[in-house]
Amino acid sequence: MEKIIIKGITWGHSRGISPLLAFSQRFSELNPGVEVQWTKRSLQEFADFPIEKLTEQYDLLIIDHPWVGCAAATNCVLPLESYLPKDYLQDQLDNSVGQSHQSYHYNGHQWALAIDAATPAASYRPDLFEKNNISLPLVWDDLIELARKGKVAVPAIPIDLLMNFYMFCIASGTTPFLNEEEVVNLESGKAALLLMKELYTLVDKKMFQLNPIGVAELMSSSDDYLYCPFAYCYSNYSRAGFSDKMLKYADMVSLNNQRLKSTIGGTGLAVSAFSQHKDMALAFLTSIVSPKCQSTFYVENGGQAGHKSAWMSEQNNLLCNDFFSTLLPVMENGFIRPRYNGYLYFQDHAGILIQDFILNKRALENVLSEINKLYIKSLSFTNK
Repeated sequence: MEKIIIKGITWGHSRGISPLLAFSQRFSELNPGVEVQWTKRSLQEFADFPIEKLTEQYDLLIIDHPWVGCAAATNCVLPLESYLPKDYLQDQLDNSVGQSHQSYHYNGHQWALAIDAATPAASYRPDLFEKNNISLPLVWDDLIELARKGKVAVPAIPIDLLMNFYMFCIASGTTPFLNEEEVVNLESGKAALLLMKELYTLVDKKMFQLNPIGVAELMSSSDDYLYCPFAYCYSNYSRAGFSDKMLKYADMVSLNNQRLKSTIGGTGLAVSAFSQHKDMALAFLTSIVSPKCQSTFYVENGGQAGHKSAWMSEQNNLLCNDFFSTLLPVMENGFIRPRYNGYLYFQDHAGILIQDFILNKRALENVLSEINKLYIKSLSFTNK
């Protein structure tokens, strides 16, 4: 019998690739004659490359939830409610980490299942806080004071600035994208940008080249920085032996008497509509995203599961220094980005404008005006 090859594509960090490789080996042992092969991309390639093109080459795709509007427009991945049992999907919904499962549901269809859950959260070096006899920042002013001492690291590439812009808009009183005329009203938009500028002008300029992985690597490999106020969380850095120094995670500071509400990330697993082995690809999907695998094997092999049972597991929290139990409330407080077909055009360009403002290359009013123009243009793609 000819071997069945299932091809998948994911992103290149240990959190994204290691559990897939480990489970693929086990899946092949349980299904002789089937081999699951994974290609990995960088985090930036993961965000940038048109996934709809990849569905022609791969059976399984790890995706970011803002892409599901494109999936709905192109039908290039399977609507999973047509292929999976209702009780299985209901369990996924009932055990969603925050709104992770719902984020892949768009236009009446479930385009992927949440295999991984994440959101920006605070991270810190507990050994350095103890050594310096200082307490974790609890409110915005505490964070600014610590940043003035040069001890704060925070990712400041355009995409992360944009995700945090949404967070600061909410903190300033307005949820973004409530209408089709503007991303946010002028008052809240200005307040959000000024808050961001207050912090980001105090940090080292190298932060404007670093993504969340870069910041986590920096903090876990040197003693130069002891606190990050918000970056997409990685349980790997809370595990003994993964990096030189261990990070611990926490909820974010309060602003205007409320905890900051971050923009959820994570990833979903989708099945290509062009796959020649749909049944086997679906079997892999339902196995790896099952409660049993997610709460044990997936986390044990470096994953950051999308099923709540994994986040509530005593064993997993012991393994990851209470990462999951600490951050579950942060996930449950998270904001979902828009997912309309065309949103990714906006996301690809808007953060550059915010970075320009923080680096004094663009005036405040111009930034908000240009952001709104981008938004309106992106909406025009919806019906194309």
